[in-house]
Amino acid sequence: MSSLRTITQVIFSLISLAAAAQPPHGVHWSKDGNSYYESKDNQIVQTDLASSKPTVIVTKEQLTPQGASAPLRIRNYFFSDDGNKILIYTNSKRVWRYDTRGDYWLFDLSSHALKKLGNERPPSSLMFAKFSPDGQKVAYVSEFNIYVEDLASSKTDQLTTGGTRELINGTFDWAYEEEFFCRDGFRWSPDSKKIAYWQMDAKNTKDYLMLNNTDSIYPFVKPVVYPIAGEPPSPYRIGVVTISNANTAWMNIPTDPVWQSYVPRMEWAANNNELIIQHLNRKQNQSEIMLCDASTGTSKTIYEENDSAWIDILPLWDEEYSYGGWDWLNKGKEFYGQLKKTAGAIYTG
Repeated sequence: MSSLRTITQVIFSLISLAAAAQPPHGVHWSKDGNSYYESKDNQIVQTDLASSKPTVIVTKEQLTPQGASAPLRIRNYFFSDDGNKILIYTNSKRVWRYDTRGDYWLFDLSSHALKKLGNERPPSSLMFAKFSPDGQKVAYVSEFNIYVEDLASSKTDQLTTGGTRELINGTFDWAYEEEFFCRDGFRWSPDSKKIAYWQMDAKNTKDYLMLNNTDSIYPFVKPVVYPIAGEPPSPYRIGVVTISNANTAWMNIPTDPVWQSYVPRMEWAANNNELIIQHLNRKQNQSEIMLCDASTGTSKTIYEENDSAWIDILPLWDEEYSYGGWDWLNKGKEFYGQLKKTAGAIYTG
């Protein structure tokens, strides 16, 4: 049975890569690995591996909003950790390559209640909505700021301010997507009390003018904030915002004052007190793995790597790595990853 499960997971991983949309994409696996979920005909279907028997767990009727004549068109869907709620991603719009902006609806598997999130935000403006680990809230980006919505009361709080095309909270400019596949720019703490996020300051990064001749009869110029070779990238900051008061603590990460640097990967370090980041220089041939104290912002380097040419941060064996994340072992004391170009190395802190 385990070999059948492994083969099936590999096959569906390849399918997922071919149908990439918003991460995590494609087939969704049950926690026990014995079944998987798919969206079929605007319904969510669970298929048991042993029997190959499909079961509709969310019907079209249940996904038809009150007063509407048709069900939501499912672009993607995401389960809460306890498996009792589902976020339905729909009405999606493209941002650069992928359609990562749209509407989110909450479906409760127990009560069968369906409600739209972000009612105070513009249509199709929510990005990367995700449940808090305790399942009580959902956070999302809208128009370059981060919001958190309480699921019981629908009360929404704005966690960042001042977001614009040139001051980007919780997502990225073009360079980070182009170079590092970075799109989703915020992370819940394991205790659901804080959110760590990227802030990009693109005000001094020049526009690269691209000609779009595919989306309309007449071509038009599309400005893209992009640092060409020989210019510094947009400066970043890593912040940790407390949900209860919207106060942000900024991490103290050293950077080159002229050429700047990159942080393409950032996660909570399998605890509520530290972040783990990967820090790269402008040439992308010097890498530091660092731990940051989420309260004080103090950072320290725990691993360094140098290469005469270039350091690739995206191993091909783990597609989820493209969207951030370390594989933690021994209750957060060790992690599994690519060190010195060696797949499967283990770091012990």
